[in-house]
Amino acid sequence: MKILIIENEVYLAQSIATKLGELGHNCEMCTSTKDAIRGQNYDVVLLSTNINGQDFNPVIETFKHSIVILMVSYISNDTVSKPLAAGAKDYILKPFMIEELIRKIDHYQDYEKLKKRNEAYEKYLEHNFSTVEHKQSIENIELPLFISSSFQKYSDAFAYEYAKSQDLPIHFISLSNSKALAEIDNLPQNSIAYIIDYQTLKKADKQKFCTLLEGKKAIISSSDKIEDVAFKVIEIESEKNVFDKGEILPIEDYVKFIVLNYQDKYPDTELSKKLGISRKSLWEKRKKYDIIKKK
Repeated sequence: MKILIIENEVYLAQSIATKLGELGHNCEMCTSTKDAIRGQNYDVVLLSTNINGQDFNPVIETFKHSIVILMVSYISNDTVSKPLAAGAKDYILKPFMIEELIRKIDHYQDYEKLKKRNEAYEKYLEHNFSTVEHKQSIENIELPLFISSSFQKYSDAFAYEYAKSQDLPIHFISLSNSKALAEIDNLPQNSIAYIIDYQTLKKADKQKFCTLLEGKKAIISSSDKIEDVAFKVIEIESEKNVFDKGEILPIEDYVKFIVLNYQDKYPDTELSKKLGISRKSLWEKRKKYDIIKKK
């Protein structure tokens, strides 16, 4: 990492730079805020608030995209509260161990990475669902809620929109995972559980599953019609075409889509008949696409 150390105690600054340099970081030093704001493109800025007569706000503003950590000798409004309110990420009290400083730096680096990743995922999902109109109101929803739709994307869009309206993260679970029921039993309270593949459960497992749902904030989707559950069920009808508007899939991709999404619904004899291929060809398709049929 490229680190700027703003400290008027030269010996202390050199000591910090040496220790960070031994860990592979590239450090630069300056003794005033005026010199500091001439620089740019630092990953981390270590700002001493002990420099008398200095205005720290220009530094924090200049490096608002960096991780600014305050190095303080005492805690007060001027040394901690005001700089944190201006945008500094954290503070560390002098004297400090270099390991504690590194821990703080690593923590905020991980946070920034997750923040950027989350922003990218949200942008992608907004784009992916922009053509989906599920026509279901997300007002006055009571959870747990079951959704029946032949097109998974419609259920996905509904769950994403509802979780966003509640300002809660989505905890995604596929019931095709053998550990899914155990995971549901230990769901966190501060999230919306979005559970797919309800149609893959056996009847006995469905009863156990519904018992686990009591009191959970969960949305459950199924590609089959949902019957005999004690919770509210809504049906989302997709358009006649099962793919995105304007999208024409190659024959191979279409066959793969049908096999993946309907092999649990139809026996091989009927599925191969609907595809216009032999059972042997269906078996060869599964082998080619590495699709495993559940027993």
